[in-house]
Amino acid sequence: MMLESNQQTLDPLMTAQDWMSDGRDVAIATVIETWGSAPRPVGSHLVIDRSGNFEGSVSGGCVEGAVIAEAMGVIESGEPRMLEFGVADETAWQVGLSCGGRIRVYVERLG
Repeated sequence: MMLESNQQTLDPLMTAQDWMSDGRDVAIATVIETWGSAPRPVGSHLVIDRSGNFEGSVSGGCVEGAVIAEAMGVIESGEPRMLEFGVADETAWQVGLSCGGRIRVYVERLG
């Protein structure tokens, strides 16, 4: 017997498309490289609109907040940015990178 779930899984790329169709300015952040332990795999997406709404995930903790802040600048300027985050083992959990992992995130404006 198959169970159906009423919970809808949102795809950040579909969300970006919907937001753009609604006339919103949108940026997308994509994990392009990881080293060591990282909360999200390469290819993970986070979409952000000009109002600061977001969907998806590229990491967690303080890293995600920093990516959202950078995305606001990308929406404003139209210039893409390459972000890299990494911390020492003792502070890794505080910012959402377990075991001292590092990630590289590319942020670009869509449309």
